Amino acid sequence: MTDTTSSQPAKAWSGRFTEPVSDLVKRYTASVFFDQRMARQDIRGSLAHAKMLARQGIIGAQDLADIERGMAQILDEIERGEFGWNLDDEDVHLNIEKRLTALVGDAGKRLHTGRSRNDQVATDIRLWLRDAIDQILTLIGDFQKNLLDVAEANAATPMPGFTHLQVAQPVTFGHHLMAYFEMSRRDAERFADCRKRVNRLPLGSAALAGTSYPIDREFVAQELGFDEVCYNSLDAVSDRDFAIEFCAASSLLMTHLSRFSEELILWMSPRVGFIDLADRFCTGSSIMPQKKNPDVPELVRGKTGRVNGSLISLLTLMKGQPLAYNKDNQEDKEPLFDTADTVIDTLRIYADMITGIRVKADAMRDALKQGYATATDLADYLVKKGLPFRDAHEAVALAVRAADVKGCDLPQFSLDELRAAMAHVPGAPERLQDDVFGVLTVEGSLASRNHIGGTAPEQVRAAVARARAALQ
Repeated sequence: MTDTTSSQPAKAWSGRFTEPVSDLVKRYTASVFFDQRMARQDIRGSLAHAKMLARQGIIGAQDLADIERGMAQILDEIERGEFGWNLDDEDVHLNIEKRLTALVGDAGKRLHTGRSRNDQVATDIRLWLRDAIDQILTLIGDFQKNLLDVAEANAATPMPGFTHLQVAQPVTFGHHLMAYFEMSRRDAERFADCRKRVNRLPLGSAALAGTSYPIDREFVAQELGFDEVCYNSLDAVSDRDFAIEFCAASSLLMTHLSRFSEELILWMSPRVGFIDLADRFCTGSSIMPQKKNPDVPELVRGKTGRVNGSLISLLTLMKGQPLAYNKDNQEDKEPLFDTADTVIDTLRIYADMITGIRVKADAMRDALKQGYATATDLADYLVKKGLPFRDAHEAVALAVRAADVKGCDLPQFSLDELRAAMAHVPGAPERLQDDVFGVLTVEGSLASRNHIGGTAPEQVRAAVARARAALQ
């Protein structure tokens, strides 16, 4: 015969069952040790719900006063680290509800009228994620402001631009950094757009079908700062697409920062030597005393995989679930929390790390002497003199081959040597004049790209100015 007695606290749903949950199952199914971080959002949602219940005459004014008094004490206990979280109470919601009932009696038991943990948790997650997105948007702004400072200071600092990691054309370091500003601008747009879909109220959907009580969902939405309510109760309690969208935006942001990190690592290598990072972002070696390792950008690169993994976890979590709520959805929180934590920490450290970049301008300029960076400018010069582009391309390729044999750069040729190198392309040698050497200089190359989006220092400064105005 089964022993149905137990000294364990009764569950909120225990009346249906004839035996208590085993300790193993309790540990396996409980979420309180990670979802307690939503406690403040849970209290906010509960207070708005209680206010609505009183306004609708579903609970009395004294009940509302007792609930508000009890919740104030619970919030104070949480903030002082004195709240007693209990595994037996499963999650943040039941822990708070049990403590509220202990403090104010029956009023605490009436709080759950007209709602379910299904719509309660969906609301808490949205409130928590909305706060996280607002923090992330602020941190992206901090990162952008510091990035603009470095870009403006290096608007005219020449460096090689690369394709395939081969020297392609001269750019400025400021222009290069502004590429990451543009990426971050789109990242901010994605988070802001995601916030619109996060900011919809599920509360009032109850378990899955709504509630028979005369609730006012629009009032609760206004109280909690939601733009609108979720219009289908089944969808409201069961989908987590807003969390998936957040993780997708986070994956893109981390991918951009990972690319930036890869460049910082390459640039800091003595083989390249374009920059140095402040010591506070680097570590040494336990065996090699000369080492200065760029650990922070390396770890950003690694943590990007972690965020990508969270996105895949949530997609996989949702892909096989029938409507409406299923216990699977308890697994939505840890990947979501970890993603937000990783993005927030990464943005904080990156904003500071940008200010710790020391540019080695001479090394950047020296690198432009390798790889024939102004070859395209020479081809453009010939085209402007009337030579078809394909012929100009061929002529310059021959000149590069000759320079390679001689072991020099194109500007080091004399005019006669340039003409001789292009002799096999009809019409090319005679189009070369003394003014060709002006376009073969790094400064000439940069200045010639003087249009919106170009790398001319004038355009880089204009881009920084536009960006600063947009951040105001």
